[in-house]
Amino acid sequence: MAASVGTTPGGTTPAGMTPAGTTPESEKDTEFQEREKILCPDFLSVAQITEMLAEDVDGVQQKLEKFLNFRNLQTCLKEASLLDYYVSGFLWARGMDFSIIQYSKFMTLLDMLLHNLRTLHMSLEDSIKWLREVMAEIGPSHSQKNEEWNIFDVKQANAVVDYLKISLFQHYKLYEFLFFSAREEIVIGTEK
Repeated sequence: MAASVGTTPGGTTPAGMTPAGTTPESEKDTEFQEREKILCPDFLSVAQITEMLAEDVDGVQQKLEKFLNFRNLQTCLKEASLLDYYVSGFLWARGMDFSIIQYSKFMTLLDMLLHNLRTLHMSLEDSIKWLREVMAEIGPSHSQKNEEWNIFDVKQANAVVDYLKISLFQHYKLYEFLFFSAREEIVIGTEK
């Protein structure tokens, strides 16, 4: 580590330790880049969100069905449940009057929570911890220096968490079942 000396309007500041070959500015850039990665890439593009905002409930469902490439809604419980999850989330966000970036991050948050469950087999407890960490990064901050990273204000962040409690976390075992249980086709009727 090398010592660096900074300047302020009143003169120089005491030498602070920074990693060799870095400056305080490059450390800020690295921190900014790390924060930019949160909930990236976006689940839905700005164009897709804008298209869906012009639609009614059925239109939103049809657009999401197309965007998600769901083809077996009539026969696949998994696809039907996931479509309902995303449509409900989008319509809830519409009621919150989110900006396009807020829609984008909220829908990405919904997708990442399911991704964590589906691919990482994250437990409910771990998902809640992960949500807390993400909301700490994209939610309201007590410090003014991170204001450009805030996507949701305090009221919105609390509303997002409350929505996730009733939409995903309350039904977490059902989503686990949806992703991890082998389902046999049940034939109703009798053979003669």
